[in-house]
Amino acid sequence: MRITVIGTGYLGATHAACMAELGYEVLGLDIDPEKVAALSAGRVPMFEPGLEELLTRHVSSGRLRFTTSWEEAGAFGDVHFVCTNTPQRKGEFAADMSYFDRAVDQLAPVLRPGAVVVGKSTVPVGSAARIAERLTELGPGDVALAWNPEFLREGYAVKDTLHPDRLVIGVAEPGGRAEQTLRQLYAPLTEDGVPLVVTDFATAELVKAAANSFLATKISFINAMAEVCEAAGADVVQLSAALAFDERIGGRFLNAGLGFGGGCLPKDIRAFMARAGELGADQALTFLREVDSINMRRRSRMVELAREQCGGGFLGRRVAVLGAAFKPNTDDVRDSPALNVAAQIQLQGAQVTVYDPKAMDNARKQFPSLTFADSVLEACEGAHVVLHLTEWQEFRELDPEAVGSVVASRQILDGRNILDPAVWRTAGWTYRALGRP
Repeated sequence: MRITVIGTGYLGATHAACMAELGYEVLGLDIDPEKVAALSAGRVPMFEPGLEELLTRHVSSGRLRFTTSWEEAGAFGDVHFVCTNTPQRKGEFAADMSYFDRAVDQLAPVLRPGAVVVGKSTVPVGSAARIAERLTELGPGDVALAWNPEFLREGYAVKDTLHPDRLVIGVAEPGGRAEQTLRQLYAPLTEDGVPLVVTDFATAELVKAAANSFLATKISFINAMAEVCEAAGADVVQLSAALAFDERIGGRFLNAGLGFGGGCLPKDIRAFMARAGELGADQALTFLREVDSINMRRRSRMVELAREQCGGGFLGRRVAVLGAAFKPNTDDVRDSPALNVAAQIQLQGAQVTVYDPKAMDNARKQFPSLTFADSVLEACEGAHVVLHLTEWQEFRELDPEAVGSVVASRQILDGRNILDPAVWRTAGWTYRALGRP
């Protein structure tokens, strides 16, 4: 089988490189000539551990190529993975399906009879059935559709593609050509013990939405407990540790802090709520509104804590922000809690300087009015308060004495609850964190 990947953003570039790693000939298609040129030269337009090495190896071997030609993609591929973006619509909660729909409309007329199209993007439930009708209308006939949602974690995308915890395939015809094709394609993974779940279209679409909603709910739950801990004088870190011993609960995603961001969880739970409303099941997901609200309140609370540490106001104060990416091991700044907090503080009069190990270029593009530094010590120079907002390993290993030698005041706010309070307090710092005394 020969594979095409339509859309070579974060999901598509990763999937293309990993399919080449599994031994397939792969052709990636994108409408952006600059992106295609970069990928063809072995350059990844985002930071993702292990991806550039994979891309370089398989571009060099000839197993992986990239193009802007729909005709070339249609003639090349037996299996076509559609990996386009489905962002949140401006001014709405619903997902914007225009990129995906345009991709299908351009791909369908150039497909060969017998081709299999596979949706990987996160879409509102019901989309696959609509896409199947569109392929029948515009395609050559005898084109099968499957839905194969992705469950990638940024920072671990290569691992999650080559060693997933499960594979989900949605098909219209159980045991049909689409299912058999994907069983064959993913045989290297299933033979290694990866579970394969075959469902109908709607269930496959809901798996991703439900998984992200559950994770968001768990994160917001412990952050709600952090609010109660602050009011009661309790310690949310100790509370989380105690809860984690319960096997029914577990400790993953139970770390209180600044909350979630990025290009998936926020927009996916909002799109899920919007789609439930369209289906007449809006009451089933009303709890997700509070999940979203709790998450956003964490950002406001961090701004309040920073203001308190600055004596009640930000005018004339210098604030260092450590972190710009929404999470470590990525340069993704979409809906970044760290940058959101930095921008709010700057708007209230502070001079804010930001440092991140990998996300500086993207942060500058999104928030050009902020000041950016090339190192932790440069960012902290003369700061009245230091905010730790993205849990990079570099920040975990900071020397409190070294940082203390350049700041104006030894005050730190740990927005991720991973620094050791005793170590920082012993070095003369005032340490505060969300949900801790």
